[in-house]
Amino acid sequence: MTTAPHKIIISDPSLRDGNHSVKHKITLDSIQKYCRFADKAGIPIVEVGHGNGLGAASILIGESDVDDESILLTARENLQNSKLGVHIIPGLATISRDIDRAMDLGVDVFRVATHCTEATLSKSHINYLCNHDKVVHGTLMMTAMIDVKELVLHAKTMEDYGANAIIIMDSTGSYLPRDVKQRIGALVENLSIPVGFHGHNNLGCAVANSLVAAECGATIIDACIRGFGAGAGNAQLEAVVAVLEKSGFETGINFADLISEADNVVEYLVPKLPVSAPINILTGLTKLFSGFEKPILKASRLYDVEYSSLIFELGNRKLVAGQEDLIIEVAKNLQNKS
Repeated sequence: MTTAPHKIIISDPSLRDGNHSVKHKITLDSIQKYCRFADKAGIPIVEVGHGNGLGAASILIGESDVDDESILLTARENLQNSKLGVHIIPGLATISRDIDRAMDLGVDVFRVATHCTEATLSKSHINYLCNHDKVVHGTLMMTAMIDVKELVLHAKTMEDYGANAIIIMDSTGSYLPRDVKQRIGALVENLSIPVGFHGHNNLGCAVANSLVAAECGATIIDACIRGFGAGAGNAQLEAVVAVLEKSGFETGINFADLISEADNVVEYLVPKLPVSAPINILTGLTKLFSGFEKPILKASRLYDVEYSSLIFELGNRKLVAGQEDLIIEVAKNLQNKS
């Protein structure tokens, strides 16, 4: 299934997904600088916050140097044209504490995200936001863990709740282009709302996967500057825009400004450029959350076990984001066995 070139809305989570790679320590100064660039360059949506979204800062998942409200205030003050987006995981973000305050602070796009098999958990959050006339993207994470039929079922559940669009995340960086073609094609065929794709680069396919998603009818594509993101990083924004425009799609982003800032961000936002290291390839193959890289390496050193052995055991257990404590448990068990 290939569609004619069309307008693509780029949603840029550099200031949210990128936070994973720096242990949720992005500064307000960096947020201010990047938002000013994004607004000038015409990036449609800028997503900000803790790596796991509103209300996620904790000892288990990772504490943040900056609270949610300060992040949102800073971003809102520096985005005049670009829309301000946030990531929300029910169970971490609450309606009364987090969503109400985010609405007060002027958030434009709310992404309500659940594990790919738990779309029903999004009902109260999506319903509440729809009742307040907010733009809601139903977002399914870790989608490589289920087949196409089940993915469509959970996407339609979010659509029924009132979501304005459905985004599927390749949170593990496991997709090959053929996987994207099957999934995006099925979603476009079975849903009546826009479909989007969020790719990680564990197997080196994030940019190619993003192009295939667009060719199969996706109208929303996520990408981060210099690929800034968890593990091996996300689809690289400047490469995605170049490939999409070369293929006839329209993004509306000033490419000259984007390329210039891609050089600048290494000075204030991206301290280490993401690469697809052996550990990232292994987590991609075993369908583990890209953000597990640092906890896995830490547990490997602490308990003197090979990280490859730890990864394969975690993959067998099908761990998902939020189960970081089990990485320690599994590493202990492997140490005892050895």
